[in-house]
Amino acid sequence: MRVPLSWLAEYVDLELSTDQLAERLTLLGMEVQSVERWGADWQNVVVGEILTVASHPRADRLSLATVTVGSGEPLEIVCGATNIAPGQRVPVALPGAELPGGRRIERAEKMGVVSNGMLCSGDELGLTSDADGILILDGNAALGADLGDLFADTVLDVDVKPNRGDALSLIGLAREVSAATGAPVRWPPIDVSEDGPPIESLLNVEVAEPELCPRFVGRWIAGLGVRSAPDRVQMRLRAAGMRPVSNVVDASNYVMLELGKPTHTFDAAAVHEGRLIVRTARAGERLETLDHVNRELTPETLVIADPGGPLAIAGIMGAASSEVSEATRDVVIESAIFDPVSIRRTGQRFGLRSEASLRFEKGQESRVARIGADRVARLIAEWAGGTVARGRVDTNPEEPEPLRLPFRPVRINRLLGIELGPEEQRRYLERVGIQTEAASTGDIVPVALEPQPFLAEPVPAEALVAMIPTWRSDLRIEADLAEEIARVRGYETVPSITPHTIMPGYRPSPLEVRDAVRETLVGAGLTEVLTPALVSPRHIESFRLRTNVPSVDDEPAPGGDPVTVTNPLSSQHSLLRQSLIGSLLEVVAGNARHGREDVAVFEVGKGYARDGDRAREWWRLGFALAGASWGSWDRPSQSFDLDGAKGFVELIADRLRLSGLAWRAEADEPIFHPGRTARVSAGRAVQGIVGELHPGLLDDWDVRSERVVVAELAIAGLSVGQLAPVRASAPPRFPPIERDLAVIVSEDRAVADVAQVIRSSGGNLLRELRLFDIYRGTPLGAGEKSVAHRLVFQAEERTLTEAEIDTLVVRIGEALARNVDGRLRS
Repeated sequence: MRVPLSWLAEYVDLELSTDQLAERLTLLGMEVQSVERWGADWQNVVVGEILTVASHPRADRLSLATVTVGSGEPLEIVCGATNIAPGQRVPVALPGAELPGGRRIERAEKMGVVSNGMLCSGDELGLTSDADGILILDGNAALGADLGDLFADTVLDVDVKPNRGDALSLIGLAREVSAATGAPVRWPPIDVSEDGPPIESLLNVEVAEPELCPRFVGRWIAGLGVRSAPDRVQMRLRAAGMRPVSNVVDASNYVMLELGKPTHTFDAAAVHEGRLIVRTARAGERLETLDHVNRELTPETLVIADPGGPLAIAGIMGAASSEVSEATRDVVIESAIFDPVSIRRTGQRFGLRSEASLRFEKGQESRVARIGADRVARLIAEWAGGTVARGRVDTNPEEPEPLRLPFRPVRINRLLGIELGPEEQRRYLERVGIQTEAASTGDIVPVALEPQPFLAEPVPAEALVAMIPTWRSDLRIEADLAEEIARVRGYETVPSITPHTIMPGYRPSPLEVRDAVRETLVGAGLTEVLTPALVSPRHIESFRLRTNVPSVDDEPAPGGDPVTVTNPLSSQHSLLRQSLIGSLLEVVAGNARHGREDVAVFEVGKGYARDGDRAREWWRLGFALAGASWGSWDRPSQSFDLDGAKGFVELIADRLRLSGLAWRAEADEPIFHPGRTARVSAGRAVQGIVGELHPGLLDDWDVRSERVVVAELAIAGLSVGQLAPVRASAPPRFPPIERDLAVIVSEDRAVADVAQVIRSSGGNLLRELRLFDIYRGTPLGAGEKSVAHRLVFQAEERTLTEAEIDTLVVRIGEALARNVDGRLRS
């Protein structure tokens, strides 16, 4: 916000220098980003007095003026304006002068007559919007005085934070200056002289959406004259960064900068039957706004309308049809309170952001609706004449009382790490308009520790109650008062101290499992990716599993209705995903389109769903493999396949020290290849699916890779978990004994079934089982395969004998014959 100091000084005495004021406002949280000397680009422009005005001898539309600047000989200056007369004091740009925009003025011949400078209009100087006539100065302006000494101003560019909408005004910043210096704040006069008929006979207001418009205040002024605002008003608006328009529009903008209250003025002749209706737009309604863009309104758009249709998008912009013009004689003043969320969404929907909508978006104090309407009416009557109707239309005249917020001085000191007595805390709060009183025994208001719901506890005897001003909507809990005290006292005065609580010497990371998984896969050559959680409806339908991967730990089960985004950026990002598989496939497809066929990526992310109004989410690990692994000069690359993907899962299980990993074939998932997919489980530690995606799915998604292997896994501790501690054991005292066992089974028998039988029948002496070969061919029969495992036997208290091992092998062979129809291969 641009703040001209000469304007700010009307509301509070500025006892500090400009640099001191900028520093103090910054320390109060109102960062001054720059200090500008407005009018610094006027060079060699002084006050002159017109002595004579005569016609130009060779041009009918030019005049020849004789001007004195108080010293030296009078200057002859050629001028094209018609509003000059002898005795007037005007700005004179002397030869060599420089005007805004880098324009230089030199002695020049105009139609045969030498002009020794230029008489300046307000527009040429950037002071007013009047470009037709010369700027006429006050008759008491000193001759020869530099124009900068009269009109130049110092302007602060203040960055007002989003939670302080009350400070987006000169009055609001005057309160901040008052907090820093103690100088009282002076409000501008808002009393209005009312000489017209009762407003009830002229204006009727109906609010159909009270939730979106809690209060609407209307005023009526008749018989005014629209023209330029007074020069001093135009100068202030320009210094504050706003373009002057007319006395009526400028009054509205002036009050917005002064009080922070946006208002709007309608040409009363455009308001049918004197009725204004605040409602949402109807289907098919359109409105040409003041920027002359014809806009189609949506049912979510709040509008101000009359019986004939919309007159304005509420809080955003008015209609061109009701714009105040030079022909306007009567105006309606609208000063309303609108729902901040509705204004923000409407502004984003139409791509319209303005100084007014910026203030509405941050929330408005209810009482400024009345104050703003009265102040605008007073200024319009003063600058444009006219008669103000008696009274005002007010749809909600009841104004809220200040919020009572109990707080404990002891708690304030603990939060800030300083020692301030209750009376000192009260004095700091009074400097920002917060009155305090002692809490009474009958006070039932609980001490607020957190946002709603407040912590309900009896108010202690030493508590105080702060009466929060209605303009400070950001103060709602006890901690807010602590921050306010620190802000007024000065953040720089709060010492840096360590917490009273003893901090633990070491706190293990709750993400150890997740980090270990990521490090393991990166070490194995995969690349981590992060993909958007927002996907398209087609994405949800295409990658839906018939049987979801079960959750582990205490996470919610997957599945359910997809979570829909209320206001999506596009249809391609309108739902939250339920699986990582589709997101990873898009990464593979994108790489293939850019010529990279070999892809190995993984992601740790979430799936989302809802049951009614209740949302759920769960953590998953997913990876996708396409093309071939990267080889080297002594090792050829190998195409990724199911076995390789299983190897990555087993590598993760080994890193996390998870045992009992079991695999079984999966043939019922349509998105997977029926003969190249498996489910994996390890009790409550690992659940997942690993397999090759169906070729038809790859074609549907225009994936150029011939084969894509994916996995989605639920792993214990992936959301929050720590690694199991490493426990070292003593080396065995007795040697192990190894036996290789080849079992002939039918081709459709799962290898995992064979391994399970061997483990269960091997007893406590079987310490390790490793698959090392699967053979098909002669001399085996058709439909048979040989599965070879290496068995490691070991006892802790003795060396095993050959006879013991032979007995165990016989027992294992009998179990294989009984359970899997297997026979030992000689």
